[in-house]
Amino acid sequence: MSANRPPSPATDDEDAHDRTLVSPGERYGERIRTNVSAEALQARVIDAETRSLAQTFEELSRTGDVPRAATLILGARRRYIGGQGKAAAYAELLGADLSATLSNVFLVDGRALTPLTVLTDVRASDVLVVFSMRRYREDTVRFGELFREAGGQLVVITDSADAPLASIASALIRVHTGSASYADSPTSVAAVCHLLSTLTTASAKGARRRLTVRDRFGSDLSLYHPGPLTGPVAGAESQG
Repeated sequence: MSANRPPSPATDDEDAHDRTLVSPGERYGERIRTNVSAEALQARVIDAETRSLAQTFEELSRTGDVPRAATLILGARRRYIGGQGKAAAYAELLGADLSATLSNVFLVDGRALTPLTVLTDVRASDVLVVFSMRRYREDTVRFGELFREAGGQLVVITDSADAPLASIASALIRVHTGSASYADSPTSVAAVCHLLSTLTTASAKGARRRLTVRDRFGSDLSLYHPGPLTGPVAGAESQG
């Protein structure tokens, strides 16, 4: 499907039906057929992932939600990122990208940094980016609500405009997660992480300097395998 073409009514009906399949067990029974060949299933998965990504990008290109979220992140004094369950992986992905170019980026992982610690010192200049996907973890929802009540800004990345935190979000980014698998698709979520971090970094003062310093210390700490593609300029001859 073209990214510039809106979904057909049939697609809308399919998405509405997909939203009724709440648990992975329900989705498995609906989507997975044991008599389907690996090639046919692969084609279905690729088609579904392509469609979900196209829908997400088409909508976001019209709404301006990602630039709005990037502005909030950029203007914040402290940037917190959180999510529970599978969403914790999305939070870690976004945190890794943002922390490379911005200061004061904190992953609320429930271990090194807990929601309780964050909530004891929320300022109006703080922002929480929270990933909340169905079945919507109650601890994530409550954390987002309390952070907003404490005066912080809330960026919500979710799969529905009716998600629990949507109505109180300072910026709401909706992704499509339709899938041919028992698991909802992560493709659009990962793509939005990449898009959001790119837009934020592009306007961040000192981003180039921070990346240069990281490269230097990465080399000093021998973080990466000394292969032919890890140098500053791959294939360049050493200068005397």
